[in-house]
Amino acid sequence: MTLTDLTFDNRFVAELPADPSDLNRPRQVHRAAYSLVAPTPTSKPKLLALSAEVASELGLSADDLKSEEFLEVVTGNRVLDGMSPHAMAYGGHQFGNWAGQLGDGRAINLGELVIPDGTRRTLQLKGAGPTPYSRSADGLAVLRSSVREFLCSEAMFHLGVSTTRALSLSLTGDEVMRDMLYDGHPALEKGAVVCRVAPTFIRFGNFEIFSSRNELDELRALANFVISEYYPHLWPQDGEPTPETYVAFFDEVAQRTVEMIIDWQRVGFVHGVMNTDNMSILGLTIDYGPYGWLENFDPGWTPNTTDSQHKRYRYGNQPGVAQWNLGRLANALYPLIEDVEPLQATIDNYVDNFVSGYRKMISAKLGLNELSDDQEPVVTELQSILEAAETDMTLFFRGLAEVPLTAQSTDDELLAPLQNAYYVAEQVTPELRARTLAWLSDYKAIAEAQGVRDADRAELMNKTNPLYVLRNYLSQLAIDAADAGDYSEIEELLDTLRNPYTEQPGRERFAEKRPDWARTRVGCSMLSCSS
Repeated sequence: MTLTDLTFDNRFVAELPADPSDLNRPRQVHRAAYSLVAPTPTSKPKLLALSAEVASELGLSADDLKSEEFLEVVTGNRVLDGMSPHAMAYGGHQFGNWAGQLGDGRAINLGELVIPDGTRRTLQLKGAGPTPYSRSADGLAVLRSSVREFLCSEAMFHLGVSTTRALSLSLTGDEVMRDMLYDGHPALEKGAVVCRVAPTFIRFGNFEIFSSRNELDELRALANFVISEYYPHLWPQDGEPTPETYVAFFDEVAQRTVEMIIDWQRVGFVHGVMNTDNMSILGLTIDYGPYGWLENFDPGWTPNTTDSQHKRYRYGNQPGVAQWNLGRLANALYPLIEDVEPLQATIDNYVDNFVSGYRKMISAKLGLNELSDDQEPVVTELQSILEAAETDMTLFFRGLAEVPLTAQSTDDELLAPLQNAYYVAEQVTPELRARTLAWLSDYKAIAEAQGVRDADRAELMNKTNPLYVLRNYLSQLAIDAADAGDYSEIEELLDTLRNPYTEQPGRERFAEKRPDWARTRVGCSMLSCSS
């Protein structure tokens, strides 16, 4: 099979209302789920990186990936027969405030590809040019943000976190003007495009825009489409969806969201911009902008410069924001249900479901069987200890797996595996050392009561706690090298992140603490939505 043999089954375009205008300029679009718009051709495209796993899932061969036609497709220079390029219409709450119409401002969906297993994947180009939803922007993307998008999409997948994927990363050959920190210092940067892949890129905001405008026929059509395509088990066997169907749909979206957020907390991922237009209706991590990983354990940390004052999207607030966002989706679905109680019940149940799932997750991070209520203080005390000194979250949990709980160990032997996790040795005061030893004693007592052996504990912990995560400074080093024309760092980093739970000899540099020079450097500490 060649690229020209690929089959596109564009049900989103076929079944939902289209924008009647083909005018590609910023404007309000009413009673439409999308606008047809073609990608902007690029001047001198160059393929920088590929995800072999995504390519295989899509049914693309090695010859396909080497072809000029493939390069042209994933950089917007060619539209294959059967594709139907379009930008989706949606709204959203941004930083807690209703922002009105947003939409795909720099992303263009090429179409829904039927892959070898019979399911469909939407191919989307991010940075492919302006759409009616671009507002005052140019619809393009730059190399630094595209490297981060490409790498993080794949890193999250290999960590076991639900996510959209990335097929390719390409230079466009064009320059793009950006003010990286929004501080009045714009500069030309290398343009780039990422080809993203997901079953769908539909978000909470797709529902919000119709509901906010009282476009209820379109709202119902979208809900029915999503249920039919992605939650078919909920479709009534004897007719059309009922209010109960929509409630069941909302309940499943909430549960998928819970599971996604728990995984974010497990690996220390901070999304940075959890607006409702960045919340997937399938519970996928979507839109990788100013994200980051906790390095020193700080629940109040956010990577987003725009959020630096109020820290709405800080690590410790992500579970609560997700619940708030689900409340906005509930409001959008209400006209189809006209009953607050079942929607509120789902919102309320979110807390119980999160607490239950989080307990299972944190127990696994500790290598234990599920903790009981009376054992919960061991988690609270651990979090307090981690905050008491600048402690690398990733390295602490990997080190904790090596602590010999069942042996007759000295205090120094118990603490030795944790030393690599501390950024400032002087912060490990005698008081903190004593607290940590007391905590280890309680931890050991629980492990012994549960009959958990050190070897089994370490095995579970090392399956749950990654060794390699996409630290911002690692991304920045890859970006710096790519800016200088060396793309090998992207490839080696991607290859390392394919096995994040397994030690890889020779790649120890990808599992090191954040260096001092990265504490305040742009791109390593804080990032803007332009990042």
